[in-house]
Amino acid sequence: MRVLLLSLVFRPDNVSTAHIMADLAADLVTSGHHVSVFTTTPHYNRDRGAEESQRLRWFWGPLLRTSESHGARVYHAWMPRKGASVILRLAAWVWFHLVSTVAAILLGGPTDVILAPSPPLTVGVSAWIVGRLRGAPFVYNVQEIYPDIAINLGALKNRRLIRVLRGLERFVYRRAHTITAISQRMRERLLEKGVAGDKVVIIPNFVDVESLTPRPKDNAFSRELGVVDKFIVSYAGNIGPAQGLECFIDAAALLRDLPDVRLMLIGDGSLVVPLRERAAALGLTNVVIVPYQPFSRVPDIYGASDVCVVAQAAATASDAIPSKVYRIMACERPIVAATEPASDLARLVLEADAGVVIAPGSADGLAAAVRDAVAHPDLWAARGVSGRRHVLTQYTRRTVSAHYRDTLSHAARDRAEERS
Repeated sequence: MRVLLLSLVFRPDNVSTAHIMADLAADLVTSGHHVSVFTTTPHYNRDRGAEESQRLRWFWGPLLRTSESHGARVYHAWMPRKGASVILRLAAWVWFHLVSTVAAILLGGPTDVILAPSPPLTVGVSAWIVGRLRGAPFVYNVQEIYPDIAINLGALKNRRLIRVLRGLERFVYRRAHTITAISQRMRERLLEKGVAGDKVVIIPNFVDVESLTPRPKDNAFSRELGVVDKFIVSYAGNIGPAQGLECFIDAAALLRDLPDVRLMLIGDGSLVVPLRERAAALGLTNVVIVPYQPFSRVPDIYGASDVCVVAQAAATASDAIPSKVYRIMACERPIVAATEPASDLARLVLEADAGVVIAPGSADGLAAAVRDAVAHPDLWAARGVSGRRHVLTQYTRRTVSAHYRDTLSHAARDRAEERS
């Protein structure tokens, strides 16, 4: 196949979807397929080491750069670093769509099928435009359901804009040959929106169990921060409204009587400053806030952790499933999932016996789970082992990449049959 991948993020950007799509592209190339990628310059979480190993070269002056990623040709539309301004972020998205769509039309070459992961929702429109001109179907990969997640978080309230986005959502769903959802509940949400059942395929996110392996607690990361001898409760990733991490600081206040416990936030986002200020106002010495780390440090980060937190804000559990949960399980660490009890995240953690589920935003629940983990270390270590065993059977990179390959091949064959 000749596959065109249209994605807002791609390696060397340091965010989960970027890594997933880069690994998938590499696996498609290894299987004998030709892959062209149209994406952005690194703008989300900069990883200087990754950028050195995948150097970007000038192509269309400042508009477009190019790189190579495991046999795939990658075109990067210039993108400013992600900031707090919603208006600037929307303007950057418009710029990405304009440049990447034009570049895909002019540079994409013959194409059999297009893969377009969301967010943003509008990437489906670009995929449709390119597909119309290239005579290729597109597969729309739903990583997060938009605009639902923005509405449920209260970030989107304008009724006129919501109607426009709902119409755009229906347009994309109708035009896509196949829609892939990453979990069962997300598939159910799409069916509730009127999408035909035979159009929606569940393909979960995967984890590279060969690069993400259990590491000892005494490692370079824990030594650097001086926490080798501490009981570490960690959250690593985006720190924003979708995670509901206010409970993290409040739980730390409830755990002040345990001198060896440290609650560690690793990452960046719009709530980092407010959470740091809240911890300071409460006089908490058991909270550690660390900036985003390179992806290469993920195994050591989880290795340093005794318990890992995966959090979803209330009312968002059916709109997404955090891909970090698979990484934590691969690294053999137990999980506290702060999420709704019927969510895909809760179902995954409980089915794997990889940890416990607490109510979203519950400081009392998180503090109680930590106390239990401190009191019963062997039980919680066994949960970590169970989690890795679970991903080894169902969520490996090889298994999930093969599912993507079959789905893309099916879409390409259908279009070829229509033409014949």
